[in-house]
Order: sequence, then C-alpha cells, then structure tokens
Amino acid sequence: MTQYASDAPADAAGAYLAGLHERLTADGCTVTSTEWNGAPVVAAQRADRKARWFGTKSELFILAAAVPQVDVATLEAFTVWSMSRAKSLRGGIPGARNVTLVLPALVSAHVQPAAAQWAAYDARTVDTSVVSRPLTVEATPNAVRTAMYRGRTVWGGLFTKHVLQKASLYFP
Repeated sequence: MTQYASDAPADAAGAYLAGLHERLTADGCTVTSTEWNGAPVVAAQRADRKARWFGTKSELFILAAAVPQVDVATLEAFTVWSMSRAKSLRGGIPGARNVTLVLPALVSAHVQPAAAQWAAYDARTVDTSVVSRPLTVEATPNAVRTAMYRGRTVWGGLFTKHVLQKASLYFP
C-alpha cells in the first residue's frame, strides 16, 4: 500500500476537502480529523432519528482524504478502514434499532476509471448494521466529478433517500 505525505495538499483536492469541512460543519456534523496511511482525513459524524424510520437511529460517518491517485486497491482499503472505524465509534447497541451509514471518499486530481466504476457499482456492508457507499471525487481546477452508488440496498434500504441527500449536500 502506498504511504502518503502527511502535509495537506495545496491543490484542488485540498481546496475540495476544505470546502467539505465547511459543508459538514454547516449541516451540524461533528467534524474532527484523523490520519490514514499518513494522509490527513476529514472525519465527521451525525446521528438522526425520524418517525418514518420507526424510531431507528441513523449514524452517518463521513471520512475523506486527498491522495495522489485513486485506484481500486486504494479505494477498497480506505473503504474497509472507514467501515471499521465507523463500527468502532458508533453509539448504542449494534443492530438494536441503529444503523451505521458510511461515506468514505478519496479525493484526487487523478481518479482511475476502474476506481470510479468500483465506487458506483454497489454499496458495501459489514454484517447487517454497517452500510458503506464509497466515493471517488476527481477534483481539478476546472471541474469536480463524483462517483458513488446511488441505488437502493437490501440492508439499510430504508435510509437510502437520507444518505443520498446528505451525500449530494456534502459532495457536490
């Protein structure tokens, strides 16, 4: 696995992460930072409970890092790490009227098409209570292209609309 310098990129990817931090804060997320393989990670979370979810609490974790290039192996490793981190941080009793939703995002000026396809293919799950929708964000000075799975899921399908609305807000 590639090791990344710990300095935050001062390019389009770094600017995108700064904007992401602002969008997360404005939406009421608790925003912190952590590190993955030497790369700084914007880490945020929020919890929501709605009547239409029959009292179930949704915990949404957003983890995003800038990397030099996004390929399938790197995105998969970051997704697994993000899901494990979210699972360790979630509150309440797992499976007891709680669902954990994870948006792991890698941001780069260089996103391999296969990585974007991998992200858009399907959601990933850990047991029945952690659902992840990996994202690739190709950020260049002139454009931003985001890839993620936008369909329904068997596990956590009740929360599809919610997680897609939040993803659209955070990752325009």
